Amino acid sequence: MSAAAFVLAINLFVAAIFATAFGIVAAYARSAIGARWLALAYGLGIVNPILEFLLPGQADPRPVQVAIFAVFLFALSLCVVGLTRHYRLQPPWRTLGVIVVASLVVNVLIVDMPRSSLLRGILYQAPYFILQVVGVAMILRYRHRKALDVALLVLFAASGLQFLSKPALAAWLGSGASARDYIGSTYAAISQSVGAMLLIANGLLMLLIIVRDAMAEITARSETDTLSSLLNRRGFEDRADRLLATALRAGVPASLVVADLDHFKAINDSHGHEAGDRVITAFADVLRTLADPRAVIGRIGGEEFVAFIPGADLASARLYAEGVRTAFSSLSIAGVRPDRPISASFGVARLTAGDSLSDLLRRADAALYEAKKGGRDSVCVAGPAAPSPPLTATLPPGERRRGSRAAQ
Repeated sequence: MSAAAFVLAINLFVAAIFATAFGIVAAYARSAIGARWLALAYGLGIVNPILEFLLPGQADPRPVQVAIFAVFLFALSLCVVGLTRHYRLQPPWRTLGVIVVASLVVNVLIVDMPRSSLLRGILYQAPYFILQVVGVAMILRYRHRKALDVALLVLFAASGLQFLSKPALAAWLGSGASARDYIGSTYAAISQSVGAMLLIANGLLMLLIIVRDAMAEITARSETDTLSSLLNRRGFEDRADRLLATALRAGVPASLVVADLDHFKAINDSHGHEAGDRVITAFADVLRTLADPRAVIGRIGGEEFVAFIPGADLASARLYAEGVRTAFSSLSIAGVRPDRPISASFGVARLTAGDSLSDLLRRADAALYEAKKGGRDSVCVAGPAAPSPPLTATLPPGERRRGSRAAQ
């Protein structure tokens, strides 16, 4: 067996392994739609080495030559589609269609040209190069690139240059007097070896990217409250802890706002849980809409919400809480009678040196208790030791706050 034939055998098994791997990811992570296309691409990659092995035994090698070109062309196109789908971008269907059709036509026209022709080699390899360029363009369109994405971009560019260099290499080393002689040539051994390395590297990087993003999505779902689409307690505490530590190290201000919906049990009892769910969703939307982009917002209890705002001093955090309070109380929510006012109470605390997240929550919670005690529908600010009076108090005094940290 020649060196090229040995590498072709390796390529066949590598393509089968990656086709299986992408297929498994696609089956278990339904959101990984790019993996389906990549599984199909590497599935086609299994066919290519088989055709290469069949080529020397053909009386007329031209149909198999065209088939080898077409299969690899389709496989590269599917890789671009899979990558684009994974990045949630629109695949360039028209561009890919033009490239594929034009390339097939040109390949049929050059099939009888001498194999030593440099022009033939350029026309043969150019479509592969162009597809790699399209892949690079798709990665550049993705705005949330990380280290693996940048590495894949570089690898796509290197693959493109490799295809571009092949005609010169074939002219220098010779690719065999005929198609039957190709597999025994030195050029075939080098070309297939480089192709095998790029096949493995591309497959590994794309698999790592898909698995990385699938795991991130699973983590995000586990840390997200399904009703409000805000972070749940675990997700909030994880992110807020990191931001708090950063703020303390940098010596920049940060503040915490806790909120509790007033008379929420009465709304549920009077109007039903569907109306109560709409109230929670509406409040979450107001919190999210008015928040600083850096803020971390969560729903940490039935009607309890919290926002950690890096860079915000007490005045800014208090202004945010008052804005949410005013906007929420002016809403009209389907299923809730107009004579049943909706409102929320807020406690605000500023991060001080040595604070942990629980310290900050405790002070903000104490301020929230004062807001509840002072009449609800109000904002109260906590000092380092004791809370300040409520900013507003438009409702009559009520009972203590319900919840795990204070009573309503």
